[in-house]
Amino acid sequence: MIQTGSDIPANWQQPRDHFDYIRREVMIPMRDGVKLHTVIMSPKDMRELPILLERTPYDANKNSSGNSPHMRDAVWSGNTDWADAKYILVWQDVRGKYGSEGDYVMTRPVRGPLNPTDTDDTTDAWDTIDWLVANIPEANGKVGMIGSSYDGWTVAMALLDPHPALKVAAPESPMIDGWMGDDWYHYGAFRQLGLDYFTGQMSVKGKGQGVPRAHHDDYTNFLEAGSAGAYAEANGMRQLPWWSRFAAHPAYDAFWQLQALDTLLAARPSSVPTMWLQGLWDQEDIYGAVHAWEALVKVGHRTNNHLVIGPWWHSQINRAGWNTGPLKWPGNTTAQFRQQVMIPWFNHHLRGTPLAKALPGAMIYNPIAQRWDEFDEWKTADEQKLTPLYLQGDFALGFDEPTGGSDSYVSDPAKPVPFLPRPIPQDIDRWRIWLVHDQRFVEGRPDVLAYMTPTLTETVHVQGAPITDIFARTTGSDADFVVKLIDVFPGTDPTDPALGGYLHPVALDIFRGRYRGSFSDPSPIPANAVQEYKFRLPTVNHEFRPGHRIMLQIQSTLFPLYDRNPQTYVPNILFAKPEDYQKATVTIEHGPEARSAILLPLASAATRSD
Repeated sequence: MIQTGSDIPANWQQPRDHFDYIRREVMIPMRDGVKLHTVIMSPKDMRELPILLERTPYDANKNSSGNSPHMRDAVWSGNTDWADAKYILVWQDVRGKYGSEGDYVMTRPVRGPLNPTDTDDTTDAWDTIDWLVANIPEANGKVGMIGSSYDGWTVAMALLDPHPALKVAAPESPMIDGWMGDDWYHYGAFRQLGLDYFTGQMSVKGKGQGVPRAHHDDYTNFLEAGSAGAYAEANGMRQLPWWSRFAAHPAYDAFWQLQALDTLLAARPSSVPTMWLQGLWDQEDIYGAVHAWEALVKVGHRTNNHLVIGPWWHSQINRAGWNTGPLKWPGNTTAQFRQQVMIPWFNHHLRGTPLAKALPGAMIYNPIAQRWDEFDEWKTADEQKLTPLYLQGDFALGFDEPTGGSDSYVSDPAKPVPFLPRPIPQDIDRWRIWLVHDQRFVEGRPDVLAYMTPTLTETVHVQGAPITDIFARTTGSDADFVVKLIDVFPGTDPTDPALGGYLHPVALDIFRGRYRGSFSDPSPIPANAVQEYKFRLPTVNHEFRPGHRIMLQIQSTLFPLYDRNPQTYVPNILFAKPEDYQKATVTIEHGPEARSAILLPLASAATRSD
C-alpha cells in the first residue's frame, strides 16, 4: 500500500471513553466582550459537585497537562488531593496571558484612579463564576476559590465584591502589598532579583525568559551593573510599561497605597469564609496573608477570617512538606493539612458536610515542638503585649535595662553582605529555603554585629510579630538596617548532627532608613545624629528552649536580593550613580537614652485553645 499524503492526520482525536474525567477548554465572555481561556476538569458520571476555581497568569493548561486516564494523575501534584475529593477543577488565564484575550496589566489595579476601565480582576472573577454555575450541569452551584502568590492575589481581588455563588476562599501566600513587604520591596528596599520576573512575565504573552547572565554568581552580576535601575535598563526593561510605572514610584505614594489590598479588603469586607494561608519562611510573600487577616479583624470580621501559618516556604502548601531546608517534620505537613483541615473545611461550605471540629481562628505551626498550635483568637500586632530584649555591652542580649555603650561597623557598598554563601546562581532550590539558611556563613564579618543571650535555662516562647527598635547613627545621609532574630542551637545534636551549632533564622527583614519618619515622604538621615528605626519582623510561633541562646544580627546590606543603598541620599535609589555609593560608619546605640532592643510578643498559655 502506497502512502501519498502526510502521516499526520488533519484532526487527531484521542480516544477518551476509558478516562474517569472530562476535560473542556472554553472561552468565557466578560462583561466588556473580552473572552478568557478556561480549562474545566470534571469527574465523569457525577452530579452535584462543587467547583474549585483558580485564576492565574501562569498558564491554565499547565495545571492539567497530564495525559493519564485518571484525573488525579492528569493534574499537577498540588491538585491531586482535590481530584481525589471529587471537585470540578477550573483554571483560567487572566486577561492578556496565554490563551485569554485582552490586555495584560501586572496585578491590574481595582477600577478607580489607577484603572479607568470598567473591568478588573474583581469583575472578571464575578463574570467567570456567573458563567460557571450557569453552564456546568454537573455542578451544585457552589464555588470555592484557591490560589497561591499571584493566584492568591486573584482570590483576594474576588473577595472585594464576591459573587453570591462564591462560598469559601483560600488565598495562599497572596501578593497583598508589593511595596511594604511582598514581592517588590520590603520597607522601601528593592528586591532586585525580581527583575527576572518582570521580563519573564511581561516580555511575551506566554512564558518569557529571565535576564541573561554574564556570570554564574549573581553577586558579581549585580555588583558590576551598579544600580538596580542601570541593570534593568541595560537589559531592555525600558520597553516594559510596568517598569516605567514602577521605577517612577520608589516611595510609598498613592501609586502603591491605592493598590494595597489589605486596606481595600478592610474597606469592603466580605462575609465569605476565608482562610489566609502562608509559610513561616515564605521567601516571596511573607507579608500579605497575615496583614490582610489583621486588617479584616480590625474592622470586625474575625469570625469568617482564619489565619494559617505553616512550616513552609513560598507556595509549599501545594507541594510536599516533609521538611523546610534542614528542618525536618514528623510527616508530610502539607498533605496532612490539605487532607485533614483544608478540604474538609471546603467540603463543609460547599457540600454541607459536618466538620469534626470547628476551624480555629488561627493555626500557627510550632517548628520546635513540631506541632500545630491552635488559637481561638490570635492577637494582631496592635494587640500584642511586647517585652524588650535589650542590646547590652560586650555584644550581650538581655531583659535587664541596658547601662550604656555603642558598637560600630563600616558599611561598604562595594563589599555588601550576601544573603546566601557565594556563589549565588539562579537556583530555585536554594532560593526557596534561603530564609532558613544557617547564618554562620556571615560570622566574623566586621560589618555584621551579633548580640547574644547567655544559654537559656527556661523556654522563651515568642508568639506574634517581633518589633525591631534600633537606635543608630551614621556618617552617611541614608542607610539600610537588616535585623535577624536567630535561635542558636547547642553545639551538638545527637539526633541530627547537622543541626549542631545551627544559627537558625527565626525572623528577619530589612528597613530603608530614609523612611524612618514616613513611608511616603522620605528624608535624608542627619549625619551622626541618633535616629530610631522601628519596624516589624514576620510573625512567628517559636520556642527558644533551654540550652539554646537568642541572637540578634544587625547589618546594612543583604545582597544581591536587595539593592544596595548608596548611603548618600539621592531622590531615587534605583538610579543612583557610581559616585553616590560611599562607605559609612554605622553606630548602634544601647544606652539608657537610646535603648536598642527587639520587642518580643511572649506567649501566654491562656491564648491557646488546645
